[in-house]
Amino acid sequence: MSIRFYSQEIEFKLKNKNLHKSWIRICIAAHDRIPGEITYIFTSNSSLRGMNREYLNHDYFTDVITFDYSEGDVISGDIFISIDQVRINAGIYNEDLEEELKRVMIHGVLHLIGFGDARDVEKKQMRKLENDALHLWLKGDSDDSGI
Repeated sequence: MSIRFYSQEIEFKLKNKNLHKSWIRICIAAHDRIPGEITYIFTSNSSLRGMNREYLNHDYFTDVITFDYSEGDVISGDIFISIDQVRINAGIYNEDLEEELKRVMIHGVLHLIGFGDARDVEKKQMRKLENDALHLWLKGDSDDSGI
């Protein structure tokens, strides 16, 4: 079982990968699931918009697209994240870039676990679950070393 990080079409390197991996595993375990093969691909707005068109028939920018390969309680998938859109969102929401990236990263995992966000009630639940996960980061990270 592994969690991997790659960049595609952009120059981006996630710092403190082991800390992120530990946090993701803790978040998955908090939902009584087991981490399988999870791959994060950090990419550009144009790349993710192209994927959004091709695979979801949506013609707009998004921050994350998740491809779910989970089986039973084992959580696996590919999570594509637009670093461009994360930066834009951080500005819109007046949020620290590192916090916004963590939120989007765990958002993808929550989709793999089975949570949706299409309806308003689901969006509200998703935000609560994201916040819960961010609190787990704070508990496990005493030096707040970031991305």
